[in-house]
Amino acid sequence: MWFDSWSDLGRIIAIGLSAYVTVVVILRLSGKRTLAKLNAFDLVVTVALGSTLATILLSSDVSWTEGALALAVLASAQFLVAWLTTRWPRFRNVVTSRPTLVLRDGEPLADALREQRLSMDELRQAVRASGSGDLSSIAAVVLESDGSLSVVPAQKMGSGSSLEGVLHAEQRAGG
Repeated sequence: MWFDSWSDLGRIIAIGLSAYVTVVVILRLSGKRTLAKLNAFDLVVTVALGSTLATILLSSDVSWTEGALALAVLASAQFLVAWLTTRWPRFRNVVTSRPTLVLRDGEPLADALREQRLSMDELRQAVRASGSGDLSSIAAVVLESDGSLSVVPAQKMGSGSSLEGVLHAEQRAGG
């Protein structure tokens, strides 16, 4: 179908603008965390917000009020989960994964790589992207909760306090 009616197009414009304003207001009220790239749960909420917005725009079966309520429910749930995870570490472990050390003192941790389904090529790519050409010059590579790889060069390792709470970091030599 190429065209149904002008009223359908008018509805999309009116609802689209209203839904856009609603999303902006809800996101401003709910805070930066709602769209943060922090973990799998945040990604799910972001995708759900987008899906809900698309449904509001394209489905005449869903009123603007129903869609606005759905967006508010998602943002509120995200706010509640973020609030709970900052207050109860055990709840955080249910919702998010812990970061994992995958390279220590230039040596890849084979068990951690296998457990996280991360290849040596991906590890080397992260090291190259950090500006280093030699694994031995790297103190640590951490697979973060959001799936990104953090590279800590040996000359910037310091006390290693940033590795607190990272899986496999407690086995660090000398610490």
